[in-house]
Amino acid sequence: MRIGIGYDIHRTAQGRKLVLGGVEIPYVRGLEGHSDADALLHAICDAMLGALGEGDIGMFFPDTDPQYENVSSLVLLKRVWEIVSKRKCKVYNVDTVLIADEPKIGPFKDAMKENISRILKVSRDKINIKATTSEGVGTIGRGEAIAAQAVVLLEEIKRRKSEARNPKFETNSNYQNRE
Repeated sequence: MRIGIGYDIHRTAQGRKLVLGGVEIPYVRGLEGHSDADALLHAICDAMLGALGEGDIGMFFPDTDPQYENVSSLVLLKRVWEIVSKRKCKVYNVDTVLIADEPKIGPFKDAMKENISRILKVSRDKINIKATTSEGVGTIGRGEAIAAQAVVLLEEIKRRKSEARNPKFETNSNYQNRE
């Protein structure tokens, strides 16, 4: 098992769509950023990459690269999932929290979970989305930003015996933990 944590925050801006969890939420302001600025999906991507020890999404999808301008963060999430898959891991579960005083997120959670579970190829009960406010404190409390945190647990896919590593090259602790 491998665990990773992710965090993202974006300023709110007039004239932008508010997209969280791949769902467009009707609101007077959206999030500012190079992509669609989906803070929730960005936090999940960072958590997945962190669990692999692969840095963060800025390393893979820099805001200086025009191909990512206004791109849906669902595309970024799918590409990170592909990295996870190539590393012979799968998502076990995802736990997130959105931090925003406005708008209310509750009515959109199911659609967000559906988007995330479809891309990560896990059942919806493996995805948790919580929402909280900052009680009017700071930039989030003033409606100037929305933030998200995520924790992702990855499970290494068990190899068939024919694919197992040669035990003489493993450390003693790895050898003792083999099934």
